[in-house]
Amino acid sequence: MVSLFDISLKINGFPIKKAKAELDKIVNLSEAEYADFLQNKKKEIVDFHLQNNAFYQKLVGNKIVPQWEDLPILNKQNLQKPLKERLSKGYTLKNIYLNKTSGSSGTPFVFAKDKYCHALTWSSIFMRFGWYNINFNHSYQARFYGIPLHFLGYQKERFKDFLSRRFRFPVFDLSDAFLEKVLKKFQNKKFDYINGYTSSIVLFAKFLENKNIILKEICPTLKACFVTSEMLFESDKKLLEKQFKIPIINEYGASELDLIAFENTQGEWQINAETLFVEILDENDQVLPHGKEGRIVITSLFNKAHPFIRYDIGDIGILDEKSTLQKPILKKLMGRTNDIALLPSGKKSPGLTFYYVTKSIIEDDGNVKEFIIKQTKLDTFEIEYVSDKALNSNQILKIESAIASYLEPNLKFSFVRKDVLERTNRGKLQQFKSFL
Repeated sequence: MVSLFDISLKINGFPIKKAKAELDKIVNLSEAEYADFLQNKKKEIVDFHLQNNAFYQKLVGNKIVPQWEDLPILNKQNLQKPLKERLSKGYTLKNIYLNKTSGSSGTPFVFAKDKYCHALTWSSIFMRFGWYNINFNHSYQARFYGIPLHFLGYQKERFKDFLSRRFRFPVFDLSDAFLEKVLKKFQNKKFDYINGYTSSIVLFAKFLENKNIILKEICPTLKACFVTSEMLFESDKKLLEKQFKIPIINEYGASELDLIAFENTQGEWQINAETLFVEILDENDQVLPHGKEGRIVITSLFNKAHPFIRYDIGDIGILDEKSTLQKPILKKLMGRTNDIALLPSGKKSPGLTFYYVTKSIIEDDGNVKEFIIKQTKLDTFEIEYVSDKALNSNQILKIESAIASYLEPNLKFSFVRKDVLERTNRGKLQQFKSFL
């Protein structure tokens, strides 16, 4: 079979063969060799941007030879300026990979990667999906993603889908009528794997549960399901495993960087230590020991077109105590730093705590399909939900009582039943949102 995916990367100027060879070399380094590799790559990328990138020079300031810990933390607000002001010498719009973030963090921006760096990103993705016998050149993907609705963007994505051997299910309409059509495709096509937004795939699993259908039985070719872009809760993972009867693999990535962490075959969330360097920092930008919760700060070791050095991605997480330099393990991802609920008592709580507590009650009877929580005032929250029938007073009382015991009492709630929930323009569902 012709390797269309590899060919399309090569035609677009991404040196995929060279990138695969380098990644293979990095993966096979000994522990001591890897430590040297990481030290050299960190120094090399900092030196390059200090010499070739005016934006990064200005960010660092007058420090001549800074220690790694003295380097500034780059944040999304720093990047809110035209891309041409952030590109390194020798890079233009014509010789880079150009894209923009989804804006799910509230701070969207345009970014660039040099073509070799982007080829390494794809090599890293190939390798990790390969752990589950998925090959992008041959395996057929059922894709639950958004899609641009304007004509040119739509056609471009559909063409990319063709080259990448994937069939896309746009996630803007997730009604039962649409999911019925999705089910028919699984009955008629030989999909090898599922990939897409967590909330959409979970909704499909709930639809199958209501119909008492196991997906693997109607589509025996399925090998695995990869969920991304939104939190995967343990209860949802169990539901997916029950209804799909295939491995459910959790990934964590960022378009401006790479795959950050990917669940390995031992069930560990293994961090990509080949093209990235990940640190967990406290509020004073000090590195935290493994096992402590803090801000996830990431360095792209190969991107010469644009600096992502000690870049605060806006997420909170914990590195596992058993992590090593060569094999860091992400123990827990807590959600985004901008999804923090501020409470009347002065307490701060991750917004996903509200979501998690509510979820354990709201989905008990299988009536509620999905929901989101919005904080509108310091003491006021709105819960929007999609269900066949309205929540009853007993369910509402349980939710209010659980949140009072987990967080604090005297918070006010309103419950709004909707036909469909608002998603981002890329189709993501933001489970908690603060309007403070």
